[in-house]
Amino acid sequence: MTRIVDLTVPIGEETLSPPSVDKNLELTTHTKGPGHWQSSEVDMLLHTGSHVDFERHTVKDGETAADVSLDRVCGDAFVVDLSETGPNDEITKAAVMERAADVRDGDIVLIRTDWTDKAWGEYPTYYDDSPYCAPEAAEWLVDNGAKAVGFDCFSEYPARLPEFDSADFQVHKVILENGAILMQHLTNLSELPADARVPFYGPFIKVEGGEGSPARFFAVLES
Repeated sequence: MTRIVDLTVPIGEETLSPPSVDKNLELTTHTKGPGHWQSSEVDMLLHTGSHVDFERHTVKDGETAADVSLDRVCGDAFVVDLSETGPNDEITKAAVMERAADVRDGDIVLIRTDWTDKAWGEYPTYYDDSPYCAPEAAEWLVDNGAKAVGFDCFSEYPARLPEFDSADFQVHKVILENGAILMQHLTNLSELPADARVPFYGPFIKVEGGEGSPARFFAVLES
């Protein structure tokens, strides 16, 4: 028997995008009679909730959602258990090197802090107090073969500062400009075996020109 573990956060009209835009999701519902017929439209940033980032996010002519094959976000995922990481703590290169020493070329790496489990939906706390990743830690993962890196927190420290610009988002640049994919706002990583590989899937919407795309992340476990 197998069990699907949903690794995706819920989103709704109270969901706020990352601080670079600070946009609330807007849901408009249309109905038509007779009987019940409903069709809704969503106005939101492509980076709202669980999503995938692509090279176009940081490079003007970089690849987009329509250019990226699903094998780039599906496959064996190695869970790096850093659940002792607290609010405003840095995910250091030393910690990643210790816990991710067995990462292999072509792995998807999932960084577990349990932050989304604790704080998703609490704004601005979720973004302002999140654990964050040192650019050197992300660089080590990419250099050691990670084809995609996923976080269950908000990976960039500068986003909590009063003033920041795109050049400050070094974790994005390190991952996306070195051939890897960035996956953000995962949850339920505590349900996956620590320091082990699991079959992982990160399907996303194939948006032409999209520098990001909403995703439904999940893993499959043998029960």
